Amino acid sequence: MAKGTIEVDKLRCKGCSICVEVCPKKVLALSKEPNPKGYYYAQQADPDNCTGCAMCAQMCPDVAIRVCRQIEK
Repeated sequence: MAKGTIEVDKLRCKGCSICVEVCPKKVLALSKEPNPKGYYYAQQADPDNCTGCAMCAQMCPDVAIRVCRQIEK
């Protein structure tokens, strides 16, 4: 089984929430605090459930998400 970690570029994210909607495990949510540009950026709300599928990164129109994946033994 795979385990994933998501890194969001807070300055690049415009808070469109496409990644939040496409995540099959509902790992992402928009932040409660805006970034310096005034956008509520995506962040991991439930990191333990991330499988590293990278759907969020594939759908991000601003290329603001990086997914790191490792195989659990």
